[in-house]
Amino acid sequence: MKTSTPKSIKNRKSTRRSFVKNTTLFTGGTVLLPSLQMNSMVNVFNEKKLKLALVGCGGRGTGAAVQALNADENIELVALADAFEDRTRESLANIKGAMGTTEKIKVKEEHLFSGFEAAKKAMDMADVVILATPPGFRPEHFEYAINNGKHVFMEKPVATDVPGVRKVLAAAKKAKENKLNVVVGLQRRYQSNYLAAVNQLKNGAVGKIVSGQVYWNSGGVWVKERQPGQTELEYQMRNWYYFNWLCGDHILEQHIHNIDVANWFIGEYPVSAQGMGGRQVRTGKEYGEIYDHHFVEFTYPGGAVVASQCRHQLDTMSRVSEFFQGTKGTISTEGNTTEIKDWEGNTVFQNGDRNDPNPYEEEHVKLFEAIRNGSVIADGEHGAKSTMTAIMGRMATYSGKIIEWDQAMASNLELVPKNLSWDSPAPVQPNADGTYNIPTPGKASVL
Repeated sequence: MKTSTPKSIKNRKSTRRSFVKNTTLFTGGTVLLPSLQMNSMVNVFNEKKLKLALVGCGGRGTGAAVQALNADENIELVALADAFEDRTRESLANIKGAMGTTEKIKVKEEHLFSGFEAAKKAMDMADVVILATPPGFRPEHFEYAINNGKHVFMEKPVATDVPGVRKVLAAAKKAKENKLNVVVGLQRRYQSNYLAAVNQLKNGAVGKIVSGQVYWNSGGVWVKERQPGQTELEYQMRNWYYFNWLCGDHILEQHIHNIDVANWFIGEYPVSAQGMGGRQVRTGKEYGEIYDHHFVEFTYPGGAVVASQCRHQLDTMSRVSEFFQGTKGTISTEGNTTEIKDWEGNTVFQNGDRNDPNPYEEEHVKLFEAIRNGSVIADGEHGAKSTMTAIMGRMATYSGKIIEWDQAMASNLELVPKNLSWDSPAPVQPNADGTYNIPTPGKASVL
């Protein structure tokens, strides 16, 4: 999870680092336009001052806005949107502080939008939008952005339920057809050692991957205390991490990074999932309705089986990494380092440098390079399918049953209500004692 606001890199200048040449090989999501059309678009966009709107003004959105402003010399922030007015003002102040200058910040008072319609108002003003609200709102916002011709950076995950995934897939297809850039905040796909790993895999360095283990084990994240006078809806939206309609559980909101790496490295999406999980340590009502641990086995079409585990429990083993076993050797990606060994234990490849470009920044650099160069980054499909993989894992742990991909993709269970307003009841209601119902394996309805 990305929670911190980055240091200012206001003096950074884009070097246009052979983007068109390299991105197709490494990300698998770039579409190159015919040369004449690309040259025409380059002429248009190289001189254009691009207008940026931020939708979702928490720490991640604020950080992404700073990264975007530093990624391109000819861009200005024109609007902010959030459900809560205080968040827009706090975010704007933090962006100004991180930038150290207001040269690129052109946000008028009347363009600090709040409420449930705020996102559309902000997006209407922009060429490029950052979508960083709680993920339950992402499908609606993404669909609106694409329907209105915007280039998009959107945080992961891209939905919390299957109908939302299907909406994102449809919009991603339209974005590709309309030559709109979509970057999803699965930043490992923009990280040097992971890109080097993919290149090695394509060259057969470990043979065929047959198994793997992926981890996001940590002590957990923030909790927002209930404040006097809050409605249940406001409380859940401010403490969004602990309610599935907004967050999707931490197997989706955080562990999607590692699950996405498995999908990327194997080159497939799983056909089934089975697993277990629960709520053993983090049991208070302030933790809403989500689990504190999940373990899932994902089975892939080619026969590979990946063991996935994530945990939010203090004073336990902390690990955020990925390990895979192939027919010729093993590959590990931990921190900034990728290492490949043969089955005799000899290191045959190692890559990693703390001075490599920051992948959180590279996402935005590549986005604006694509806009300027006239190429198209199309992260929407793999972002949606890795989101779906994590949702399928949640279905497996909540139900205790084997969940198949096609079965899960057909689900019409909607977690996110339509046409929310401040008068709407919260989608999840507490019990009389203030606790929330927790999914019980063998009983929970997940499809």
